[in-house]
Amino acid sequence: MNRRNFIQNTVLTSALAATNPIELFAENETKITILHTNDVHSHIEPFPSDHPRNANMGGVAKRAKLIQQIKAENPNVLLLDAGDSFQGTPYFNYFEGELEWKLMSQMGYHATTIGNHEFDNGLTGILKPLEFAKFDLLSANYDFSNTILEGRIKPYKIYQIAGIKIGVFGLGVELQGLVDKRMYLETKYLDPVEISTDMVRILKDKHQCDVIICLSHLGFDYRNEPNKISDKKLAQLTNGIDVIIGGHTHTFLEKPFVLKNKMDKEVMINQVGAYGIYLGRIDLTFQKNKGVQTNTRVLQVG
Repeated sequence: MNRRNFIQNTVLTSALAATNPIELFAENETKITILHTNDVHSHIEPFPSDHPRNANMGGVAKRAKLIQQIKAENPNVLLLDAGDSFQGTPYFNYFEGELEWKLMSQMGYHATTIGNHEFDNGLTGILKPLEFAKFDLLSANYDFSNTILEGRIKPYKIYQIAGIKIGVFGLGVELQGLVDKRMYLETKYLDPVEISTDMVRILKDKHQCDVIICLSHLGFDYRNEPNKISDKKLAQLTNGIDVIIGGHTHTFLEKPFVLKNKMDKEVMINQVGAYGIYLGRIDLTFQKNKGVQTNTRVLQVG
C-alpha cells in the first residue's frame, strides 16, 4: 500500500458503548467528530519536496486547512493531541515551545497530554510556554506536587458537545530511565492502571459522561518488554475507557486496534504515526435506540 495516498475508512458499530442509555439522546442523530494527532515534534513546515519518504507532507498550514474543512462539514469537533508536540526541528530550539502551542491554540485544539519530550527544557520549559496554550494540558498520572507546575496541569476535563458529555484524561510514560531526573525533579509517576480506574470512576460514575477518552503517551505496545505498560495492556487491565488515543511509539495504525477490557467490552486504540503527516478522525453517531456507530479514517496532511 502507498501510505502517502492512504485514507482508511472502517465502521465499528459495537466498539463504543455510551454510558447512558441511548434513548436519552434527542430523536435526531447527533454526530461528534474527534480529530487527533500525536508526536508532531515541532514539525511546523511540510517535509521538503526532495524528502525520500514524506515529500511535501505535513505542516501546520495544511493541517489547519484540513481541520477547517472538517469543521465546515460538522461543527461538533473535538480536537486532541497525545503529546510530544515539542522537539524535533530548530523551531523548538529557538522558540522553546511557544510557537507550537500558539499554533495549536489557533487551530482550536481542546487538549493535549504531556509527552516525555515536553520535559526537554525542564519544568520551566513547560511552564513558560503554558501561557500561550489556549487548550488544556491533561495528565492524571504525573503528580506535580512540590513543583512549579503544581495546580497548573489538570488530570481530566469534560467537554460537552451537542449535548453529549465527553470525559478526557491524560496519561504519561514512565520518566525514570527515559528523561534526565534534572528535567522533571520532584514529579512523581503514578501507576496508569490505578489512575485510569480512578478517572473512570470520576468521569462515569460521578459526572455521568457518555464517552470516556484516554489521551495516552504510554506507547502502543512493547513486545520485547512484556511487563511494561502500554495502550494495549491498559485497555485489557481496565474498565470503562471507550477510546485510547495514543502516542510515544510513533505507531501508524491503518485502522483502530480493538481489544476487550476486563468486563469484555471493546476498547478502541488509535495512533497516527508522527510528525503531523496524518490526522486521525473518529466520527461518533448517536441515534435513539440504535446505539453508537463509530466510523474512523486516517487523513493524509498534504
